[in-house]
Amino acid sequence: MRFVVFVGLLLQVFAVVADDYFLKFKGKPVQGALIIAQTNPDAKVMIDGEQVVMTDEGHFIFGFGRFDDKDKTISIDYQGQKYQTTVPVQAREFPTERIDGLPPSKVNPPAETLARISRESKQVKEARAVWSEQKAFLEDFIWPAEGRVSGVYGSRRILNGEPKRPHYGMDIANVTGSPVVAPAGGVVTMAVTDHYYTGGTIIIDHGYGLNTTYLHLSQVNVKEGQVIEQGQKIGEIGATGRATGPHLDWRLNIGTSLRLDPQLIIPEQH
Repeated sequence: MRFVVFVGLLLQVFAVVADDYFLKFKGKPVQGALIIAQTNPDAKVMIDGEQVVMTDEGHFIFGFGRFDDKDKTISIDYQGQKYQTTVPVQAREFPTERIDGLPPSKVNPPAETLARISRESKQVKEARAVWSEQKAFLEDFIWPAEGRVSGVYGSRRILNGEPKRPHYGMDIANVTGSPVVAPAGGVVTMAVTDHYYTGGTIIIDHGYGLNTTYLHLSQVNVKEGQVIEQGQKIGEIGATGRATGPHLDWRLNIGTSLRLDPQLIIPEQH
């Protein structure tokens, strides 16, 4: 059997194909989006040919990267019945951000720092690769800090006049020392104070591959392995690493490589 789920800009889309079978989604199907889905926990689910791991209640996650332009194909095998649907991705327009006044060594690092940068990058990758079956990813995320949104996900970055990689975080500007809290519960997988590019850095695992990162912190108030709750203070805003002023660079990832837009999972600022 094949069915089509019509996915629009609503936060939730729901489709029922039988009394004992359902598939629903939470999230906007746009570039940078995290999608939380749920189906019968006894079903086998494949996304683009790869099997996904589900919670005991049938929840699973996937996402669309900044450059993704292909729809996701979801195939489900439930009690011998096979279902398939397509989730279309919608393109976004991303702005260009120019940042001047950075130390030249932070834009084009000198050769003697490359080994350090490589070592720190490996450390970050290992922290993002942590897998757990906690279900904090199902919480309704809150803002990790108060302040002005000074940078957005997906923007094209020009640093000191040089085009660089897109920005993969959400920047929240405020004075040094402003509190940073956990937007959802989880376990700290990395907590360091002096990475070359990101300065004070924290990574939190929220379960089933979803993790968040907090950069440029002036204070780090948690330790690796610590269990934290939503709203708990984890650090303070700063300007450590590569930064021109105090702000939090907050990032959202699935695993080690799929970079998503955290601004899509929190309430709009009023």
